[in-house]
Amino acid sequence: MEKKELDDELLRQSRALKRRKEQMKKRRQRQNLLKMAGCLAVLALIVGVTSFATSKLGLNGEKPAKKQQTESGSETVRETENKNAKILEEAELLAAGYDYDAAIEKVKSVKGYEQEESLTAAVTKYTTAKASCVAVDVDAVPHIYYHSLMNEPTVALDAAVMGQQEADNMNAWMTTVDEFDKITQAMYDNGYVFVRLRDLVVESKDENGNVIFTRNENLMLPPGKKPVVLSVDDLSYYHSYEKASYPDKLVLDKDGAVKCHYVKKDGTEEVGDFDVVPRLNSFLEEHPDGAYHGARGMIALTGYDGVFGYRTDTAYQTKENLTADQSAWLEAHPDFDWDNEVKEATKIAEAIKKSGWEFANHTWGHLNVSNKTVDELKADNDKWVNTVQNIVGETDTVIFTHGGDIGDWHDYSADNAKFSFYKEAGYNFFCNVDGSVPYWVQIRENYVRQGRINLDGYMLYRASQGQTEVLNDLFDAKQVFNESRPTPVAANGGS
Repeated sequence: MEKKELDDELLRQSRALKRRKEQMKKRRQRQNLLKMAGCLAVLALIVGVTSFATSKLGLNGEKPAKKQQTESGSETVRETENKNAKILEEAELLAAGYDYDAAIEKVKSVKGYEQEESLTAAVTKYTTAKASCVAVDVDAVPHIYYHSLMNEPTVALDAAVMGQQEADNMNAWMTTVDEFDKITQAMYDNGYVFVRLRDLVVESKDENGNVIFTRNENLMLPPGKKPVVLSVDDLSYYHSYEKASYPDKLVLDKDGAVKCHYVKKDGTEEVGDFDVVPRLNSFLEEHPDGAYHGARGMIALTGYDGVFGYRTDTAYQTKENLTADQSAWLEAHPDFDWDNEVKEATKIAEAIKKSGWEFANHTWGHLNVSNKTVDELKADNDKWVNTVQNIVGETDTVIFTHGGDIGDWHDYSADNAKFSFYKEAGYNFFCNVDGSVPYWVQIRENYVRQGRINLDGYMLYRASQGQTEVLNDLFDAKQVFNESRPTPVAANGGS
């Protein structure tokens, strides 16, 4: 082999050897890196397991609380959901009573409600429902009324217990509990909704500060719903009721709701829904769509035997000019405290108003205004203000007794002295009794007058016998009239 070829071969072998050394060096470096990575992986695993155990059990082997951030976030979500659910519940109740504007406002009070599907859906629902409502004809609204309810008609209608005249009066003027329940359910099923008398009008004042009334063109209800006004006469639990097995007074239960205290004929005492106010309240709590904006009715009060079963007239305090019944009652209650009676009656009045009821003047002495002079009416009104208004608050409504009125069917006028007296005394709403027509409403610039239909034994009997059609649009009297009543039921002079 020539020298040049030998030199080239030696150079090639030298380069090959150098490449093999470099490859072996790189292989050793990779192996070292792999070993190091493995160690690091094992170390990471150990650290991870240790951290996991520590997070679950804590340094002392105790399970720690969840991370504050996660817990706080979950709690915030729950609070928001609960708050929105409560808002929707309140809005649903408002909408059930046809107060769609208030329901929408309630939902929109939630900050960022636009991002909550349940809230925006509720706004859409209430807006659609409001748009479907139609205006009420306020000149064609009926007004029904009751006295206290007979819980045990076999007692109240028993001439041997009550005396014939008083038993006949009870038969004519009063309604039984089962009749009331049937009427309430039937009218609800027929689409009737309780409204306030003042809902029929819009009240404003002229430049002299005089009250001005106009028809309410914006009293809106869904199609098929019909308005009705309700009132309850007396609600004083007169001494004359004591032997007829009525409740003896209104009381508040542990939740502050108005109920009746009732001593049954066997001597047992109960607190419950034994008269119109608590009974209707309970019904409308279950059927809130039976009342417009939470309306209930008006309670027309006298004062001579007190109110709500409390002996609040000043005669019980002074012990002057007492009737025989009042004297007997005071003798039976030697621990009587007049101031406490007024205090307790005032609590009842406040609770009644809070539940949606209003009060009206029924005259202190249950007078027939048709045959009384202005001076007699003024003296009576002074007594009412001093012994009833001081308990229930001011009212601008008079509900006349005995079917009386301070005028005939013509408009009241300024030359009507009785009307002028009542207006000057602050009264604007006047109600009589007119069971001859399904409704009777007079809306004038300076007053509102409405006729009332008596849902008592006399009217129910006549309607059940086909002697009048006044109740036909309200309910079927044949399905309501209590057949255990003595018949025929006579009018007995009205109430």
